[in-house]
Amino acid sequence: MSSKKITEKKKEKTEGEEKFVGEELRPSKWDDYIGQKAIKENLRILLQAAEERGVPPEHILFYGPPGLGKTTLAHLISKTTGRAMKITSGPALEKVGDLASILTNLTPGDILFIDEIHRLNKTIEEVLYPAMESGSLDIIIGKGPSARTIQLELPPFTLLAATTRVAMISSPLRSRFSGGVFRLEFYTDEEIEKIIKRSAKILGVETDGTAEKEISKRSRFTPRTANYFLKRARDYAQVHKKTLDKETVEESLKLLGIDDIGLSPSDRKLLETMAHKFNGGPVGLGTLAAALSEEEATIEEFNEPYLIQMGMIERTPRGRTLSETAYHHLGLKLPKNLQRKLL
Repeated sequence: MSSKKITEKKKEKTEGEEKFVGEELRPSKWDDYIGQKAIKENLRILLQAAEERGVPPEHILFYGPPGLGKTTLAHLISKTTGRAMKITSGPALEKVGDLASILTNLTPGDILFIDEIHRLNKTIEEVLYPAMESGSLDIIIGKGPSARTIQLELPPFTLLAATTRVAMISSPLRSRFSGGVFRLEFYTDEEIEKIIKRSAKILGVETDGTAEKEISKRSRFTPRTANYFLKRARDYAQVHKKTLDKETVEESLKLLGIDDIGLSPSDRKLLETMAHKFNGGPVGLGTLAAALSEEEATIEEFNEPYLIQMGMIERTPRGRTLSETAYHHLGLKLPKNLQRKLL
């Protein structure tokens, strides 16, 4: 066998294993899902009540920042209820026919999961209303005077949806999630530690007890980030033949440019740009994006949420400003205008 074919086979095997590992980290029962206690309790009641009545659960919407477990909750509902789940996303549904094809192929009791539902086309969204509310699908055939409407009866189903931007979902669509609209909260350090311990056990990684704490405090209160850091620390420990401890985590994350509170290189560049070029602000989002050669949406959705949560950036009517905390973290001297405010 040629070296090229061997390389391709190794690549295929690695990609398959990585996909399997990613799925394996998803909990398969409620007790394994750590955090979000209020949501779990509400879902348990909703699902149990539906099962006792012998009907599919009502439609449910999950929203919150990326990586908090919205998709995981959808998979968990499917597994614990024993119902088949069809998965799609808002951008993937380009035409009414795409949605009609999926809905008409559902069997009674199936779950349809739509990720990033806020990106759903408005025309498709309007077709979804009667499907969610009365279980029917209205399709217009033809154009002009000869156009006619065909109504298709759909099997009873449950729509689960997830979004990172709930404000972009129209009020009529949001109101049709009769099972509830649930916001996922950021996790505590203790919850993240439990998640890392569980993931390490599944991955077959041995830690000395200090690695979990070190990863937790840098994980931005997000399980997905914590699992990513754990995998990279595992790789570093494996290649360098080291124990996965606090020191190994520090060394591996230093290579990634992650500092001791979880700030990435782009986070620090944003803070340093505000400090050096704009004297700590206030500075508008557009100006800041131009100075960083970055998209406004990237700053607003990726960098700012964590920086605001950590108290390093403040949003004011005049623009973004740096806080005293940010200057201390960067090791920079406070500007005179901020010093006067503190006196």
